[in-house]
Amino acid sequence: MKLLNKILLAVDFRNSSDNIVDNAIGMGKVFVSEIILIHVLDEDIQDEKIKRLLNEAVLKRLQVIRNKIEKNGIKTGDSIIEIGSFYDKISLTADNINANMIIIGSAEKLKNDAFKLGLTAEKIIRKSDKPVWVIKEGTPLNVRNILCPVDFSTHSRRALKNAITIARRLKSKLTILNVCKEVSVGPFKLNIDLDKENKRVMSEHVIKLDSFLKAFTLTDLNWDKKIYKGDPATKILKTISKEKTDLLIIGTTGKSALSKMIMGSVTEKVIREVRCSFITVKSEDIIDLQLETEIRDIETHFKIAKQLVNDGFYTEAINEYKICLNINRMHIPSIVGISKVYDKMDNKEEAEKYKNKANEVLSMTYNRKIELEIKKSYKF
Repeated sequence: MKLLNKILLAVDFRNSSDNIVDNAIGMGKVFVSEIILIHVLDEDIQDEKIKRLLNEAVLKRLQVIRNKIEKNGIKTGDSIIEIGSFYDKISLTADNINANMIIIGSAEKLKNDAFKLGLTAEKIIRKSDKPVWVIKEGTPLNVRNILCPVDFSTHSRRALKNAITIARRLKSKLTILNVCKEVSVGPFKLNIDLDKENKRVMSEHVIKLDSFLKAFTLTDLNWDKKIYKGDPATKILKTISKEKTDLLIIGTTGKSALSKMIMGSVTEKVIREVRCSFITVKSEDIIDLQLETEIRDIETHFKIAKQLVNDGFYTEAINEYKICLNINRMHIPSIVGISKVYDKMDNKEEAEKYKNKANEVLSMTYNRKIELEIKKSYKF
């Protein structure tokens, strides 16, 4: 079973690169992912001899990183060296190798730039439709608190779906945040009770959020929801500080005619100022569940089913348990497993059906043992 199959890790050999590599290794271990390294050389280098020597030096340094990754039991592919625009080459390579995620550092920022996000990282987020994980300098992969803002849009729905699975795997607390914009009439004097109107809007927002969350599997997840009034970007940043957020997972504008130029005004403001590491999710999922259905080993399918339950993929878990029953229709752990999953899904009828089935099999097994003992003793 694979959830995050391939990570494209961009390295530039700055002092912060070790931390970025360590974060990638941590994610690679958790999700059993393959990590592909990429380094982009400056296209202004014209001298062929310098290009060759530089290429050889980069290959050696990339090999050192590959060795470190492989020593941690993580699969790596051939390292990639490109020449040209950093963000163009990384975006194109991510598409070419079908990466599930791009990992980069927050990169350099201009000397007089007030924003904390480097321009290179921002351009990659704008350019690529892949999820991008931007690791802030000095932040280890110790994710205790994840924040995922939602605004009921398609891209925030996708971000939350991925945030839930990541929170389960990292055993982190997930805070789901929604911000309700306050009603304002500006300079106009209208006969409106703004306090009353804002209370009405807030009440409707709470109902809408609860309805929105019904589409997600939150059972057995350590999670919380918060809803505030005000400017979304400001409230998101304040919540990150208040909740001591380690990782922000936020949706960006999806694929459209403008997707290469804009990422959504709220997201843009937030990621430029945010102090913690963050993942942006656009039109592709970080998590892509791939099941190897050709396996015929009952223990393997049973193990996969248990992990799927932990990850919140209940329907898929039931399917894996049923594969076990196709191999051995009296495999009690799978029957009990299905019953427990239906309990989590609040399907009491099916849960009871499989509980009864488990009892029947146990009874049959018990009676069969007695029969064998009798035959053995009395030599029928």
